[in-house]
Amino acid sequence: MARDAERTKKRLLEAAAAEFAALGIAGARVDRIAHSAGCNKAMIYAYFGNKDQLFDAVFTQLVAATVERAPFDAADLAAYAGRLFDRYEADPATVRLSTWYRLERPQGVSLQAVVASNKSKLEKIERAQREGLVPAHYAPVELLTLVIATAGAWASVNPELGSDAPADRERRRVVVVDAVRRLLGTPEDPGPT
Repeated sequence: MARDAERTKKRLLEAAAAEFAALGIAGARVDRIAHSAGCNKAMIYAYFGNKDQLFDAVFTQLVAATVERAPFDAADLAAYAGRLFDRYEADPATVRLSTWYRLERPQGVSLQAVVASNKSKLEKIERAQREGLVPAHYAPVELLTLVIATAGAWASVNPELGSDAPADRERRRVVVVDAVRRLLGTPEDPGPT
């Protein structure tokens, strides 16, 4: 019976995402990833090269999924923050993988998927500012950073403070969206985003 390479790659990426989310790049082990995927670890090297390249593939896939599930709209950054919050809530591994990426790759080679996603967002914010749709009191990179940080704020709270956080997911989302609206200086809109 012939091997299904795409199915094997998919299983490896899923197992690697779980391993990297739990243990980071340094803590992840290719033998555990291969075992979880029901593959020989030689398949990791054949398909991805090495552990770092496997992480790159996992993170590139994560970026694509986030772009798809939380579409960016520079003209409505508050709604974008709400969608990003939803993404983090629906898949906590997204936050963990992003955190490991920042911690373990602060000076590493930039991933093209991340560079392209950021460049596109920054260009759209700059255009929205020129058109008067978004205030220009922050540079595009400052604004994007603040929006992303606000969207992920609840996911990054330490446990001691988090125990006092609103248990109601919808309330946490409202706070995120409202905070971005206030950051932009736009009036509160009680409608759904």
